[in-house]
Amino acid sequence: MLIGNLTRDPELRYTPSGAAVCSFTVATNRAYVASDGNKKEETEFTRVVSWNKLAELCSQLLSKGRKVYVEGRLSTRSWESPDGQQKSMTEVVIDDMRILDSKRQFEGGSEDHEILETAAAPVPVTEPQTKKEAEEKVDGETGEKEKDKKEKSDKKKEEEEEDLNLDDLPF
Repeated sequence: MLIGNLTRDPELRYTPSGAAVCSFTVATNRAYVASDGNKKEETEFTRVVSWNKLAELCSQLLSKGRKVYVEGRLSTRSWESPDGQQKSMTEVVIDDMRILDSKRQFEGGSEDHEILETAAAPVPVTEPQTKKEAEEKVDGETGEKEKDKKEKSDKKKEEEEEDLNLDDLPF
């Protein structure tokens, strides 16, 4: 079982028999206090491999930087390189994967993007300058007070967040 962040986008390939194989690397962090009392951090990079339907899902849903939980077994492969040296690699062959960050949080969903653009826009001199004036301002198109619009928007976001349950996702 590992929890970490992808260090690069997943790579999807197919075997000659048509089975999907997806590989990616997960970075896991560990913080501890050394014997000399100094706080230290270590990062471990683990190669992860998934097969068949899970491989296709990993390829579609994961990207560099996403936080994931993976569960599987260790597998060590050995081979001889073209120059005659023995090589080996240990990787985790997974049978379960869970995405731990939200897509909106990771990609900055369209609503968040619009909010940022609005916040970054220069405020005209004719706009209300105090918080109370801003709340009392009426939207010319809808006739709604800005305060009421904001409350509706906040309530809608809360409902969307409540509807999203990572346990309900098919992977």
